[in-house]
Amino acid sequence: MRNKVKKTLMGLALVVATLSVSSCATRESAVNDLQKFSYELRDNSQYYTASEWERAFNKFGMIRREIARHDYTVAERQRIGRLEGDCARYMVRGAKDGVINSVFGLGSELQGILDAIGGKNRE
Repeated sequence: MRNKVKKTLMGLALVVATLSVSSCATRESAVNDLQKFSYELRDNSQYYTASEWERAFNKFGMIRREIARHDYTVAERQRIGRLEGDCARYMVRGAKDGVINSVFGLGSELQGILDAIGGKNRE
């Protein structure tokens, strides 16, 4: 009887440990996705076509939704804010070039994102 209880408790402890590790990995992977996306925009956004801007805009929204699902420390939030600001800055450049606004009419949505993360669209 004691061995069965011991095995059950050990199994439960293993499940809890696995869940907590995967939860942290998911939290961090969302931030890593944002960082990779920021680098992608930095390196390639000046060459984006209208369809690439549409995909980028949708991807940014998906990453932000994933990040919103998790709790982060103040330092992590600051890092996320800097990365979101970088992404928004590259998107504003695309809007200034007229690609985003003229093809998709996404200017007001982009402004909403900027307002939500505390940025200002200074054109």
